[in-house]
Amino acid sequence: MSNNILIVESKNDQFFLQAIIRYLNFKIEVAPPIIISEDDYRAMNGLNPTKLKNALKDLKADIQKGEIERVGIIIDIDDQLEIDRINFVNECIQEVFPESQSLEEVKQFININFDGFNIQLACYFTNFNGQGELETVLKMIKSQNSDYADCLETWKDCLSNHDKSITVKEFNKFWVSIYLRYDTCSKKEKKQAERKCSFESVMSEKAWIWDFEHPTLNDLKEFLQMFC
Repeated sequence: MSNNILIVESKNDQFFLQAIIRYLNFKIEVAPPIIISEDDYRAMNGLNPTKLKNALKDLKADIQKGEIERVGIIIDIDDQLEIDRINFVNECIQEVFPESQSLEEVKQFININFDGFNIQLACYFTNFNGQGELETVLKMIKSQNSDYADCLETWKDCLSNHDKSITVKEFNKFWVSIYLRYDTCSKKEKKQAERKCSFESVMSEKAWIWDFEHPTLNDLKEFLQMFC
């Protein structure tokens, strides 16, 4: 049976997408269901062309075994323009699969051809209103009271008053970690915080602390449905 593979940037992207996919499989009738297991994520652990090229090269053997039908690349848009991100992905694809088509837009399959094999590939860039990364999205879709995490705004003002600064990306990561540890973990869970309040554990056991019906996720859901 052929699999659909997602190439992602990090383990956190993997855990987040697994949670959404479980949720969509529960709510949306799909035949056949999306086939994405833990081993079917190729985490790049940070974005650079070499890692993406290597992830694509690693797919070749599985493609030749007939184990892959469709590939999705999901990376953060960060502060880049969508066209620049598309060009980045295309450069990596062309080096690994020089006979293939080029991506022109997100959420659109192209054919990847080599040695008589053919698969489909599409990309999506994690964002909120055209910017940001996973943590930007998570901050928007939180479903629980977030007093502890929200009070970081005052802390950020304090930094500014002392001529210190923190990037938006760093702040959002910090916000998510505080939301997990202090806003959504029970006293009992905090006694085993490293395990019970970790991102992996929360996404596996307490995904309800995120609103998977939030409109921010609509584009991502459309992308994932392409792999049904």
